[in-house]
Amino acid sequence: MSDMITADLVDLDLSADTKEAAARALAERMVSQGRVTDLEGFLADVAAREAQMPTGLDGGIGIPHCRSAHVTEPTLAFGRSAAGIDFGAADGPADLIFLIAAPAGADDAHLTILSSLARQLMNDEFTSALRTVGDVETAAALIRGDEAPSAKSAEDASEDTAAAPVAASTGAAAGRTAHTPDADTSTGGASPQDAPAADTAPPVAEPADSGERPFRVVAVTSCPTGIAHTYMAAESLENAGREAGVEVVVETQGSAGFARLDPAVIAAADGVIFAHDVPVRDKDRFAGKPTVDVGVKAGINRPAELLAEVRGKAARGEASAPAHASAGTPVDRAGDSTEGYGTKLRKWLMSGVSYMVPFVAAGGLLIALGFAIGGYKINKAPSVMDHFVWTQADSWGALLFQIGGVAFGFLVPVLAGYIAYGMADRPGLVPGFVGGAISLTINAGFLGGLAAGLIAGGVVTAIQRVNIPAALRGIMPVVVIPLISSAIVGFLMFVVIGKPIASAQKGLTDWLNGLTGTNAVLLGALLGLMMCFDLGGPVNKVAYTFATAGIAVSDPSDSAMKIMAAVMAAGMVPPLAMALATTVRGRLFTQTERENGKAAWVLGASFISEGAIPFAAADPLRVIPSSMVGGALTGALSMAFGATLRAPHGGIFVVPLIGNPFLYLVAIAAGVCVTTALVVLLKGLRKPVPGATATDPAAPAATAPKETKQPIAA
Repeated sequence: MSDMITADLVDLDLSADTKEAAARALAERMVSQGRVTDLEGFLADVAAREAQMPTGLDGGIGIPHCRSAHVTEPTLAFGRSAAGIDFGAADGPADLIFLIAAPAGADDAHLTILSSLARQLMNDEFTSALRTVGDVETAAALIRGDEAPSAKSAEDASEDTAAAPVAASTGAAAGRTAHTPDADTSTGGASPQDAPAADTAPPVAEPADSGERPFRVVAVTSCPTGIAHTYMAAESLENAGREAGVEVVVETQGSAGFARLDPAVIAAADGVIFAHDVPVRDKDRFAGKPTVDVGVKAGINRPAELLAEVRGKAARGEASAPAHASAGTPVDRAGDSTEGYGTKLRKWLMSGVSYMVPFVAAGGLLIALGFAIGGYKINKAPSVMDHFVWTQADSWGALLFQIGGVAFGFLVPVLAGYIAYGMADRPGLVPGFVGGAISLTINAGFLGGLAAGLIAGGVVTAIQRVNIPAALRGIMPVVVIPLISSAIVGFLMFVVIGKPIASAQKGLTDWLNGLTGTNAVLLGALLGLMMCFDLGGPVNKVAYTFATAGIAVSDPSDSAMKIMAAVMAAGMVPPLAMALATTVRGRLFTQTERENGKAAWVLGASFISEGAIPFAAADPLRVIPSSMVGGALTGALSMAFGATLRAPHGGIFVVPLIGNPFLYLVAIAAGVCVTTALVVLLKGLRKPVPGATATDPAAPAATAPKETKQPIAA
């Protein structure tokens, strides 16, 4: 690993004046050494990581870093800037810039060494030496650990094993160091795969010369990439603990995985610090203790304040929720502890929608196939239990139609049940499903399901807050909560709010059925705008859910099927348009975007709007407005042409099931052409970025990476 950084990867006179230019200058050195295969693709990954959170640190340090498929081996490049470069740190520009490149499939040993650099950056002697070093060979040796900083005394070197040189500190980077006031020890260890948790997080030793044990803190640090900030926060907290006479043991949840702290260490701790920008894994282990919960940069920049805060909470007897309540709901476990009520409400609703969509897709496609095989009167066929002839197409059509109808019967209960699940975890499922089924019984439909889910989640949450005697806690989730919550939800749905919601549902249905002419075209344009606004995000999902709710019955109205057709057509426009634009004017796009364009053909044809996200993330001011214009045109034309769709998904693969299929495809083609023309025009007006390569003259300094998430629906 000694060649992770060489003299060729060091620039002691970095002339760049922006973080993008600095990253490019250092990345070009990596390319020249064969360590990065695609400069623009790698810079796109660096920019995407920078967009998650600025990588500037107090003390004049910038650490742009990422994991990338374009990196062949773990690599460090170092630049020193006389003028300083703004990396977003609170105390001003950075003069020491480290570009950290890890392969997408880097193993734990590589990531451990990369994280060791992060710990070194918390060592003042190390950074001071880099600011004064006079030649690139010595700078590379300092970073590798081949040469110790001249300012570091032998005594310091012997005690500071937690910040050992990069090439010799694989154990320190694992993040399991305990500091005591009188005996400053650092416990090494292998990667999580090589050593059990008990070895990597030993119990903290008692001070040898004092009868009173020191204050003990356990901490968890994590950042989105898990390479740098995770370990820097750990080192900072440990150093602050040593100075304050506090025993600190840190669990780093980084890219190399994590080894859990020994339960005995957690049990003995007096307080907990979470310094994280991604959810803490297995957070319930720390329940019931005084807890400070902050972002990872707070752990780097103000560790002493965090230690003082957790000591204050312990002195006042403030503790987090007990273990049985601390795990949180599914929404809590997947989100940020600082999220507001509005954000959580959206996530609760999306939780229900995400579980409902597979039922919509399966049921809708089965019903559509039933119509395709058995004809438009297949909904009048008798039950296949009473009449089924193996050799008749009508019987098979009826079978598919009736199976799809059964699947559709679960839509509202599943929606309500999983909204309640998002709010209150598993205890919310029973009253949620019951409320959803009642909504169908009283014809309150989709709106009733939304209300039932929210009520069920609220009722269960309220019951869980009641202080229950220990003897009854065992039967609460199995008997008491389902019984009481179902009775309350049923009463409210049947007697109190059911009729008003059913009336509202009927009014909405009648309004949709009455849409004709200009009103229908305007609705199609609005839905098209929504589908293309955030490309699979909340606004897109609202439009999609509105459409699927209309066809989620055994015999949907003609207006509901027109809305579904308009929504699917508009959702196909952005990825298809980006694919076409990269084909007709490829020089306006980076190599990475051109590769994404090839995949966008298939994604767009399959009605997966997320295929356009890489383009929108790289150039939102040009891509998103262009997509919205094309989507609005397609939605309006689809409604004007009277195209209908019974299937809630499928893209061009369900064209045989579409009413007026030729005009429907014309509407999609029109939107794709308009969006493509606007994107090409707007990108063509953009000034070329200085330093773009000859083969890619219009490439920006940094673009968004390929989108890897799995969509729920379009």
